[in-house]
Amino acid sequence: MPVLDPGEQARAIAILRDPATIRARSHALLALGVQGRLAHFSVDLSRLDDAAEYVAAVIRQAYPSLEIPYHARWRHFAAGGRDRWGALVATLGGTDAAEIARVRFDLCVVSVLLDAGAGAAWRFIEPGTGEAIARSEGLAVASLHAFRAGLFSGDPDRKLRADAAGLSALTAASLADAFQASPDNPLEGLEGRAALLRALGKVLAERPGLFGEDPRVGGLYDALLAQATDGALPATAILAAILDGLGPIWPDRLQLGGQSLGDVWQHPAVEAPDATAGLIPFHKLSQWLSYSLVEVLEESGLRVTGLDALTGLPEYRNGGLFLDLGVIALRDPSLASRPLAVSDPAIVEWRALTVALLDRIADPIRTRLGRTAADLPLARILEGGTWAAGRRIAGERRPGGGPPLTVLSDGTVF
Repeated sequence: MPVLDPGEQARAIAILRDPATIRARSHALLALGVQGRLAHFSVDLSRLDDAAEYVAAVIRQAYPSLEIPYHARWRHFAAGGRDRWGALVATLGGTDAAEIARVRFDLCVVSVLLDAGAGAAWRFIEPGTGEAIARSEGLAVASLHAFRAGLFSGDPDRKLRADAAGLSALTAASLADAFQASPDNPLEGLEGRAALLRALGKVLAERPGLFGEDPRVGGLYDALLAQATDGALPATAILAAILDGLGPIWPDRLQLGGQSLGDVWQHPAVEAPDATAGLIPFHKLSQWLSYSLVEVLEESGLRVTGLDALTGLPEYRNGGLFLDLGVIALRDPSLASRPLAVSDPAIVEWRALTVALLDRIADPIRTRLGRTAADLPLARILEGGTWAAGRRIAGERRPGGGPPLTVLSDGTVF
């Protein structure tokens, strides 16, 4: 990567953290795909209407009233129709609303950071119910039980916290125990997940201005509240705070001036007139976390504006929807038969096409459902929605419902 002066570095980092950059560069790659100029994927936009019809049918079945919640971590805590968060908050009788919001931030951030792909074999057997829960829902339920037990707190008298002391002391072994991981029940990326949370603990201690003098994830709630104007906060401010505060936790990947870029990747077709040429950001986990925290902030009385300034999420359910329904196709079908690194140009292309196509499919879905963009923002389309439809079509196409491409995960991207 080039050597930059401090001003150039700051400008480049700001560009790569801007969701408008994610959107613009993803659409640029889609345009190349439509022209047949991408190396790994072809694009057939004539299939988009059929995909929109498929998604609309999934939405109508799951949400007949079309009252669709945000695509947020809170949905996964309710796997199997059990209101686990409601049961947990019921134990907090007498706690003021601001502290409940902090507890929700503590739980949600940790749970989202633990949500990279679990692998097809892993299951969590829920204590008390005996229910076997897999994939994202299983990771959510496991993380909630671990949170309730105080795994992420450094204070045994205040278990419902994710604080600097508790996170910094987390080991892969303690996480494996909480998530029931074993050779017979393998959880992908276990070491990476534990390292990510330890890094989070370190950042909490180093940023009291963002996370509070008593450093915990929930301190971010107070920092965001202080940014609100007339009771309103733009969604981009939430993402900016997450990218700023959590930026140092990501594993060493691409760097500019010694600063890790996070979920940012190289692709030779990405053009820019500055040091960000050849780079495309996604910030998938950070954006999903932003959507998840919007719900907490709104329920605490804050108004979040400009939600559609964030992008769709480039992960394997949304991306699998377009690949399984023929909107995009591999130029080399053999890629589907071997594991690919997250940094592989084919995966970078797949993720970029996913972001752009989620924008393209949103209005056809709204038209079929008789809804406007204000009624049905992208965060609800994802939930209702493309993510659910991607899971359904995967189940129809492959035993076990795995994704159409196998991505080698380190526990921090997918």
